Amino acid sequence: MLTFILWLILFVLCWPLALLAIVLYPIVWLLLLPLRLIGITVSAVFDLLVAIITLPARILRGKL
Repeated sequence: MLTFILWLILFVLCWPLALLAIVLYPIVWLLLLPLRLIGITVSAVFDLLVAIITLPARILRGKL
């Protein structure tokens, strides 16, 4: 909702820029989607490495 209100303010102040933003937003989102997927994958790999490294300590600690 806040994004829409900000876009309306931009539309009132500078309508060509607002129209350009509304047209380019999906294109930029599609271009950045692979980078977002790579980020999710790298985060998952790091979480897996942390889980593997800390597994012996968690096994030796036992239930709390």
